[in-house]
Amino acid sequence: MTPPPPLRIGNASGFYGDRFDAVREMLTGGPLDVLTGDYLAELTMLILGRDRAKDPARGYATTFLRQLEDTLGLAMERGVRLVSNAGGLNPAGLADAIRALAERLGIDCRVAHVEGDDLLGARDWGPGVVTANAYLGGAGITACLRGGADVVVTGRVTDAALVTGPAAAHFGWAADDWDALAGAVVAGHILECGTQATGGNYSFFTEHDLRRPGFPLAEIHPDGSSMITKHPHTGGAVTVGTVTAQLLYETAGARYPGPDVTARLDSVRLVPDGPDRVRVHGVRGEAPPRTLKTGLTRLGGHRNEVVFVLTGLDIEAKAALVRDQMEGAMSKHRPAEVRWTLSRTDHSDAAVQEEASALLRLVVRDRDAAAVGRAISGAAVELALASFPGFHVTAPPGKGSPYGVFEAVDTPADTVPHTAVLPDGSRLTIPPAPATPAARTPADETSPTPPLPPPLPPGPTRRAPLGAVAGARRGDKGGSANIGVWARSEDAWRWLAHTLTVDRLRELLPETAPLKITRHPLPRLRALNFVVEGLLGEGVAAQARFDPQAKAVGEWLRSRHLDIPEVLF
Repeated sequence: MTPPPPLRIGNASGFYGDRFDAVREMLTGGPLDVLTGDYLAELTMLILGRDRAKDPARGYATTFLRQLEDTLGLAMERGVRLVSNAGGLNPAGLADAIRALAERLGIDCRVAHVEGDDLLGARDWGPGVVTANAYLGGAGITACLRGGADVVVTGRVTDAALVTGPAAAHFGWAADDWDALAGAVVAGHILECGTQATGGNYSFFTEHDLRRPGFPLAEIHPDGSSMITKHPHTGGAVTVGTVTAQLLYETAGARYPGPDVTARLDSVRLVPDGPDRVRVHGVRGEAPPRTLKTGLTRLGGHRNEVVFVLTGLDIEAKAALVRDQMEGAMSKHRPAEVRWTLSRTDHSDAAVQEEASALLRLVVRDRDAAAVGRAISGAAVELALASFPGFHVTAPPGKGSPYGVFEAVDTPADTVPHTAVLPDGSRLTIPPAPATPAARTPADETSPTPPLPPPLPPGPTRRAPLGAVAGARRGDKGGSANIGVWARSEDAWRWLAHTLTVDRLRELLPETAPLKITRHPLPRLRALNFVVEGLLGEGVAAQARFDPQAKAVGEWLRSRHLDIPEVLF
């Protein structure tokens, strides 16, 4: 019996603001069955929440609707189904807008949507909460596609649900086909960030042509295994390295829990299968938790920032002077939080003025807008002729701006009204994923630490950056960040596994020293994944640090020097 052909699922968006013409590129670049787009993130939900507060008809990603202006007909002609979470806080509104667009363009298009994730009115979440959304799985998408939808838009679902939903609909998987679902979750996680799977943000970026990387696609098989690839003649690359890097993005330990299934990342096997083709197989799954992650965004208060430029000699003394002056000005009405950071970007005897300068950053926060507004900017401006020589700032101080806070809480899955609204308008209630007595739930147990490979024998070493032998990829979840580090050879893995301990990470990244760090070895990926709790304060919207999403923490780690065995070069 001939096995059925794989389901080809592509991605055309990794975030709200990704390459606008990617939808057309993916539809015209080669054969596809389903095209997905991920538009939501923790910060995006806050932005959409503020949009909805101004106009209840808003709250969805308008970019997706504009992309469909000249691609909806193309997708229908080619038989490609579209699945996107661009519905944000108003999936019904976006579905109606797509129907109106199709009617205006004379296109026969059946549109469905998934709702029930919006829990803002379900209970009192506390002061300042702007959005409260449960992360739904792919079962609602599955129901919409089985109901004949050509386009499915959702609110807050997990990123991987955009792939598990179509795959389950196509192959007829049951809700407890854990291994197949887990394989689709892994494929969805690889696709979710678009070109990060094809070489974007990749540690070894100089090895590929990244001027315009193509978007990825996955060929899903009936057992949940997949082939990660991209359309021919597009830029970037799909390699075991690029796929490994994306697998480590925004993950933690061996168990990757979601509403559909808990995927075991320690079971994932990656095998190269020709140019720009990586086979993903062996993924095992377990029952999901009986709760759904619910993301809360709220206004945390107001924030202001002043960056003083210190040039030339006596940098420390200049910083001390302006700090004393500003502290004096703030003494009567001191903001709730005051943070000073001196970045010694200056070089001695510099031929360029900017290279002779350091940056002293003052960040203040308070619930009261007045406490961080004129009181701060006015004090800074008044020092213009009365402080250190060469006084200037990078931008005129402003009146301050509101900042957001993200928090994740658990909500019982059976209390969330997950609903598929089919193209004919009928509503189908989606039950939570089954939980059998024999199924293991990740909340109830932890994975044992896997055995590490034998260490390398002693030998000569060379002082060099970690990045000479290892790649890294970071991720953010609320106030925490993960740093995934992987080795490029078996010998490098033997060294990395025994060298890069939690204590060594604290030494290399002193900013992490006071924080809780958990190390998760993933031997099949030759990787270590570190979860650093609290590195991002109250989340990206709070802008708690210079790099608020920890985007470059992995590259900072790779730049740090260690004694590396000569045999690895």
